[in-house]
Amino acid sequence: MKSQEYKSFGTALVLLVIAILLPWFVGDFAVTLAVNMAMFTVLATSWALFSGPTHYISLATAAFFGLGTYTTGLGLDHLPYWFLIPLAGVLGALIAGVIGLATLRLSGVYFVIFTLGLAEMTRQIITFVQNATGQKGILISIWFEEATFYWMLVALAALIFLVGWLIGRSRLGFALRIIGDDEEVARHSGINTALSKVLLFMIPGAVAAMTGAIMAPRYGYIEPLIAFTPMLSFQVVIMALLGGTGRLWGPLVGVIPFSILWEILSASFPNQTTLLLGLSFLVIVYLLPQGFVGLLLKIKARFGGGRGY
Repeated sequence: MKSQEYKSFGTALVLLVIAILLPWFVGDFAVTLAVNMAMFTVLATSWALFSGPTHYISLATAAFFGLGTYTTGLGLDHLPYWFLIPLAGVLGALIAGVIGLATLRLSGVYFVIFTLGLAEMTRQIITFVQNATGQKGILISIWFEEATFYWMLVALAALIFLVGWLIGRSRLGFALRIIGDDEEVARHSGINTALSKVLLFMIPGAVAAMTGAIMAPRYGYIEPLIAFTPMLSFQVVIMALLGGTGRLWGPLVGVIPFSILWEILSASFPNQTTLLLGLSFLVIVYLLPQGFVGLLLKIKARFGGGRGY
């Protein structure tokens, strides 16, 4: 391991320790905000693992998140909660693999439209089934302190960063970077582009499902409109792109300011939250096409700081 990698690993370890200790030093509101930040860090980082190198914009996060919440809601009467979280991950990965095999030959706006429609289709199917059976929602019978949700999400975030670090140094990561630059060239170079994309697409599917399974008891009561809200998918995309997908830690840089702005706006102007999404998108397109990370790297390069990690 190079000295720069040792330094990066040490910094990550220090930040992880600080994150773990945070609930003991802040108030209840700060812990609640930290739970939301941790959740979006997990979702945005796993999203960027797939969409960053491939440039495929996926809006399917809500579909897999909702799958996880319903795995917990329906499974609590039969299985322990701690078993349902990895089970949701397995289900999310399997379904993402099947969907990937069927759709990742699409590209551009067609893939975006399909993934957006996936969450809505899933929500409508579950709504129809519940109406047919006379069930309107699911009451979650267990409850945890906010700090417990936070620690579970921090542990999942640490796992995602580790997975992302390993992928970045693997043959799969190298293949995906070539696919992102030019998929046709990658195909002619002997790379199985379809299999590579499907394998990586399974990661955010599994992570989003596990996150939904973790968060289900926090909601207390789940129904399709809550579990499969399309707003979640758009928030994840905006946060990841705002921070930048050029570095593994990039989405975190977008999660922190966006989450704070979202909380302020939701409390003061609850009907104007979509305005923040629109303005953020404009900022990304016109001012920060590479996110905050891209801007920081340009400044660092201009002043002779080198590329860095």
